[in-house]
Amino acid sequence: MARYTGPRAKIARKFGENIFGNPKITKIVERKNYLPGQHGQSRRRRPSNYGLQLREKQKIKHTYGLMERQFRKFFRDADKMSGETGLKLLELLERRLDNVVYRLGFAPTRAAARQLVTHKHFMVNDRSVNIPSYLVKENDLVSVRQKSRKLAVVHDSVKQVRGDLDSSWLSLDKASLSGTVTKLPEKEDFDPTIKVQMVVELYSK
Repeated sequence: MARYTGPRAKIARKFGENIFGNPKITKIVERKNYLPGQHGQSRRRRPSNYGLQLREKQKIKHTYGLMERQFRKFFRDADKMSGETGLKLLELLERRLDNVVYRLGFAPTRAAARQLVTHKHFMVNDRSVNIPSYLVKENDLVSVRQKSRKLAVVHDSVKQVRGDLDSSWLSLDKASLSGTVTKLPEKEDFDPTIKVQMVVELYSK
């Protein structure tokens, strides 16, 4: 299955929230606060428990821009780790390089961050990395390549960062266009609207 390339606003409206981070989508969701499609404004029956679990999985997949095969691999890896599977799953997803680039403010969305990483605009510990799914570790240094430091998309995005980052496990140095993974993400760092336990229950069937 190919990666979804359709209208992101349509997906955001499906979940009733802007899961992509694009300000334009927020305005659309607020203006059209109902499901997309011809019958989006009509009443719909309450989804089953399975439907709710499936919806939560889809929400996480779209949030991080993953395909089913990739998502299953992350879940299997999380299941092998010690601790709560759901929390470990979110930890792995947050540690993806494209997500870290987005969290540091170097890109306006995860999709943009993925493209920048793929085009070799970022380095990890002074080594070029072009794999969006690369997992960063504690104390890793993520920086913009010297040749890429004049990119307008990076500068425009960093300008939007005011004060401390929302992600307490990361620190940003605007002057050097670099960021450090000060610790691994923990429960309080994850999006509270994500009901990851539902996904665990879905895969446990």
